Amino acid sequence: MKPIGHWLNRADKALTRAMNGVLSEFGLTRLDWQVLNVIRDTTPEATDSAVLSALAAHADVRTLTASVDAVLSGGWATRTAPHRLALTPDGRRRLAAVTERVQAFRDLSMTGISAAEYRTAPRPATHDPQRRDRRLARHRHSGTGVDARAHGGGSFRPPPPRRPAHEV
Repeated sequence: MKPIGHWLNRADKALTRAMNGVLSEFGLTRLDWQVLNVIRDTTPEATDSAVLSALAAHADVRTLTASVDAVLSGGWATRTAPHRLALTPDGRRRLAAVTERVQAFRDLSMTGISAAEYRTAPRPATHDPQRRDRRLARHRHSGTGVDARAHGGGSFRPPPPRRPAHEV
């Protein structure tokens, strides 16, 4: 049996491929769309560091910077000052259309999954990290050969809450 991380990674890659297909008609990638949502949701305007921080789990700095450049060159966003970003009026209008398409994709992706199942699916991976760390530490000391430190034991911190608009 493959570990859950394998399946989560495959699911994320499949979602990214599908999202990129949906977003391609708008000239966007999934990461570009996430950048636009951070810009939209950060008031009164976003900074480069806010975008990089909010999306650090999704891509490296170079890739995120390329997405910021793509939304700037595509007219979706503008620089209001050095290192400050805001949606253009046209970008805000176009993002509303993209959001409708993304919602349709989400609805299709969720077919057959109840709201209750959706809410509980990520729980084992994120719920009570201290309990998980203690369990891994017990294995390290039990002679099983599993070292909790090799699996993040003692150093795991759950990711900060994400805005739903950034997720798919």
